[in-house]
This record gives sequence, C-alpha cells and structure tokens, in this order.
Amino acid sequence: MATIEIDPGAGFCFGVEQVIRTAESFLRKGQPIYGLGEMVHNNQEIRRLHSLGLETITHDDLSGMQPGRLLVRAHGEPPSTFKMAADRNIDIIDGTCPIVLKLQQRIRN
Repeated sequence: MATIEIDPGAGFCFGVEQVIRTAESFLRKGQPIYGLGEMVHNNQEIRRLHSLGLETITHDDLSGMQPGRLLVRAHGEPPSTFKMAADRNIDIIDGTCPIVLKLQQRIRN
C-alpha cells in the first residue's frame, strides 16, 4: 500500500485565507455579500461559501448590480472595477492580497 504524505504547509495562500475569513465574517452575521469571481480555485470551498450565502457574480453582473456589498477576491481587480462599483454605490470590501497590492504598486512605479 502506498503512503501519501501531505505537506503541513499545504493549503490556501495567506491572501485567499484572509478573503475567505472576511466573507465568513459577513455571512455569519447574516449580512449579504457578493463575490466578484470565485474566491478560490477549489470547488469544494466555493460550494461551502455558497452554502453560507456568498453569491458569486461576474464582471457582466457588476455592470447591472444594484447597491450592495462586493468582496474583491485575493487576485485583485483593476482600478476600472473599483470605479464601476463606486459609480453604482456598491460598497467594496477589498480582499486583494497584500503581496498582490505590493506588486501592483511596483508596476505602477
């Protein structure tokens, strides 16, 4: 019988863990929240978040979204997404990973 070892460090990266905790925090309080794109590339986790009430939307959905609360996933979004949301009075919770934010800043500079 083969032995399977799982690296103790395996799992989601820091940014994904952070955005999942943020989503859970709102959902456990009964506060509706929309996620722009899938929060993580893991179908089981996506189903779990949906079972808590997270609704995943696309960029096309965003253009017609009514005011509400939008969670930006760890991958981040371009400034145009933030502007579109602001123009529609959508509250943004920026879940962009700090490492991604740092990289974006370096690119801008």
